[in-house]
Amino acid sequence: MIKVALVYNLKKAKSKDVPCDYFSEFDSRKTLEAIAQALSLGGHKVFLAQAEACLLDWLRANPVDIVFNIAEGFSGTGRESQVPAILDFLGIPYTGSGVLALALSMDKAMAKQIFIHNGIPTPKFQLFKKGPGPFVESKRGLAPFLSFPLIVKPNCEGSAKGIHASSVVRDYPRLYEEIAAIMRLYRQDVLVEEFIDGVEVTVGILGNQPHNILPPLEIDFSNCEKRGESFYSWEVKEYQGINPLYPDPQFYCPARLSKAQEEKVKKAALKAHQVLGCLDVSRVDIRLSSDSIPYVLEVNPLSGLDPEESNLTRMAEAAGMSYPDLINGILESALERYQLVSSSKNEALTQER
Repeated sequence: MIKVALVYNLKKAKSKDVPCDYFSEFDSRKTLEAIAQALSLGGHKVFLAQAEACLLDWLRANPVDIVFNIAEGFSGTGRESQVPAILDFLGIPYTGSGVLALALSMDKAMAKQIFIHNGIPTPKFQLFKKGPGPFVESKRGLAPFLSFPLIVKPNCEGSAKGIHASSVVRDYPRLYEEIAAIMRLYRQDVLVEEFIDGVEVTVGILGNQPHNILPPLEIDFSNCEKRGESFYSWEVKEYQGINPLYPDPQFYCPARLSKAQEEKVKKAALKAHQVLGCLDVSRVDIRLSSDSIPYVLEVNPLSGLDPEESNLTRMAEAAGMSYPDLINGILESALERYQLVSSSKNEALTQER
């Protein structure tokens, strides 16, 4: 029996002292219970540990064989790397990507530079660096290779934090207004990116050499366009299925793509996953343009695992996988990497650590 610590950050009630989407990346109690139950069904002994300041002491006091990591971390642009860094320090195996891959994927501009270097299509962009004072538009002009419409995002956030209907801008006043607002609220650099008008697709990737590329999922925003959202805004994600003022997008899995388009999308997703050094699992967000170019938007090594609402679980289901299959598959990939399991027999090895 493998002893598994499920390390997480739990969603909290909204606070007036932080942006409304501050805790959006954290997981719900429902998701934690579903993952723990799936791991138990896989024959493992599961312990829950919240990613707080006392985590290092907890791990020292409670020896486990491996950590199932879904923790987002607290504060800082490299926060998703905090738990893996602690685990590396203690020599504890864990699921998912390591410190460097998580840090690179969190920094959207850095990830895009890596994509460009490796010939992976990604929207043109400009990074506006946050200075010590308020943003002054006259000092920071728009790069000549960019043209409207543009989409404005915090550079180091996930779960569509900081992205709203107002994030797509079509003139300079709105552009500078959005940049200033993000710098003020999120206190970080701002990514300004060309807005690709095309089909939104996300691709799940499981395992390591060989990879299991899940059927691409298409997100159709036709229902959301009357609110000015033809993309994944925070509101579209947050209020999915619970707020009639925010109609749900429609999901198609497999995506409604030609065979050639599907192959292009899968190839771009896998290459993006690999060049960032992702392990075990990721989800790659792509916009497929009208001329069938798969523009990689970002890679999510800590993809959501909500049993009902997360896109990765939708893709796994379309591939014929149950939720326990998905969760235990991620764990088994990590166990194989650390040589804690026999890939041929899929049996845990008894090793002294």
